[in-house]
Amino acid sequence: MTTSLPYGTWPSPLSAEAVSAASLRLEGARFVGDEVWWGESVPEEGGRTTVRRRTSSGEVVDVIPAPWSARSRVHEYGGGAWTTVAGDALVFVEKADQRVWRVEPGEKPRPLTPMAGDMRFGGLTWQGGRLLAVRETHRDDAPPHRDIVEIPIDGAGAWDAATLPSLVEDSDFFAHLALSPDGSHLAWISWNHPDMPWDRSELRVGRLEGGLVAEWTTVAGGTTAPLQPVWIDDVDILYSDDPTGRWNLTRLRLTADLRHDAVAPADADTGGPLWVLGDRWFARLDDGRTAAVRTNGTDELVVIDTDGSVTPVPVEPFWGLSIQDVRGTRLLLSGAGADGTGLWAVDVDDPSGAEPVVGGISPWGSEWMPRARAVTVDGPRGAVHAFDYPPTNPDATGPDGELPPYVVFVHGGPTTHVGGAASAKIAYFTSRGIGVLDVNYGGSSGYGRAYRERLLGQWGVVDVDDVIAAAQGHAAAGAADPERLAVAGGSAGGWTVLCALTLSDAFAAGISRYGVADLRRLAEDTHDFEARYLDSMVGPLPEAEALYVARSPLSRLDRLRTPLLIEQGLDDLVVPPSQAEALRDALAANGIPHAYLAFEGEGHGFRRAETVVRQLEAEVAFLGRVFGFEPPGIPTLELD
Repeated sequence: MTTSLPYGTWPSPLSAEAVSAASLRLEGARFVGDEVWWGESVPEEGGRTTVRRRTSSGEVVDVIPAPWSARSRVHEYGGGAWTTVAGDALVFVEKADQRVWRVEPGEKPRPLTPMAGDMRFGGLTWQGGRLLAVRETHRDDAPPHRDIVEIPIDGAGAWDAATLPSLVEDSDFFAHLALSPDGSHLAWISWNHPDMPWDRSELRVGRLEGGLVAEWTTVAGGTTAPLQPVWIDDVDILYSDDPTGRWNLTRLRLTADLRHDAVAPADADTGGPLWVLGDRWFARLDDGRTAAVRTNGTDELVVIDTDGSVTPVPVEPFWGLSIQDVRGTRLLLSGAGADGTGLWAVDVDDPSGAEPVVGGISPWGSEWMPRARAVTVDGPRGAVHAFDYPPTNPDATGPDGELPPYVVFVHGGPTTHVGGAASAKIAYFTSRGIGVLDVNYGGSSGYGRAYRERLLGQWGVVDVDDVIAAAQGHAAAGAADPERLAVAGGSAGGWTVLCALTLSDAFAAGISRYGVADLRRLAEDTHDFEARYLDSMVGPLPEAEALYVARSPLSRLDRLRTPLLIEQGLDDLVVPPSQAEALRDALAANGIPHAYLAFEGEGHGFRRAETVVRQLEAEVAFLGRVFGFEPPGIPTLELD
């Protein structure tokens, strides 16, 4: 039996501590013998990333114990921080020193690369008996230098960097290293400033001589954004590219005329933005078929036969779907489904037998997890896509005639997307009677190149217009209280929040998590991977400096009149705390209710359990203070 209670005051079993523990963050997975290994962030241990193994008996144990943490800082976002070599040996990048270490189960780690505070590794891959990696070397008064290296797994390079010679080093960035079956050629993806890899990149193939690339050729890309080369045999490569505006698979034959053949083209993306090293959207099965992820708002898994026919494979995860490993017809799939993020082992010929290896099941029961509804509203530049998560609580309902408060989520990137999968963090709001509208504004991936490129030159304009249109359209449809609309986002999403609050009165409250407030300062302070990102989204400096000033929320702080919660990591190298502090000072000067939460030991994104707990409780308490309800069991947040 349900009880009628005001929205925002519904009792919920989802505590912030439980949500933090249930918010699974995976970092790769592998089949190892008859076991499954995976990387997992551990919030209660300071957010360190461990590698865990599930034995054949079902026991789960850590391969690397605390305080070891497998996390790469290449491109700052990392990726490919661990893999397995020579049976059940693990190699991983240790977060603290960025060296590569090797460890066998039950043994102590030993280093494979030298102690060098200016050297980082990522994108580790074990192929053909060789451990390859992207190396990033930081130099005084110069941009980082990146190259591809081979790391001796016997530790021969542990003390002398000279034993790690460059296989190739003539690009600003590298990803997706792939060694041919006979070991004679190396394929990789590269790109250079000012391009981002989802705008323009190149697929290159180099001939190996003496273990190094003697010569190479660009075989695809330049005006497109190829991804993930996979060797079919010694002369054929399968990769994804987007000359049609969608990332689709292509088969390349390395002959004199470089023949390119489309493979089962579709109005969907097999690919996505290369924010981290190691993402995989397709894999070759042993029998010659290809398992592939296709994205059009949400994700689906398909199997493409050798004749080009396509068979959908029903699986639980339908957002953030990534093929982590393959063995025979079995896949390790990571992603999020109706009840949260997880890792699944799936046989593509018998998907009904799939069960999650870890995660994927709501600890509170499915009845507490909201089911997303895809919505589309008309924006100034066309359709705007979003997912609606209505208030969901099996024991409570809202009073007759009352519309629920809504918080509009704005994802970061801005070139990423959300896919309609519930999470414990979303359920933390919806179970208390607060709706969530998750918006894929123009510039988001998952809907093709044309939708992504709406944002070119228009960051701070298109994203803001689209988020406002989605919020107001949702309220006009009678789904949300137009007087109780909030907007929340982190990083680039925080930028959109701040722009929306200083350019409109559409929202009654805002939450900025490490949000960008000053474009010039971002261009000066941010890391090398995104150092030229603003060239395409706003314009190149110094020519566009006036536009940088005009677009920045810090240029119009006198118009910041909306209550705001600011959350900031004090170790953030992407968006430094100085920007959040300027916002805090302006709100105080304007006499606007606000709260500023600064977190020691957190960078760009929150990983520690205590931080996530404080964040969730503060956000619900803040909405209660502004919208006039008292959420039960939530500590009060004092506003300045």
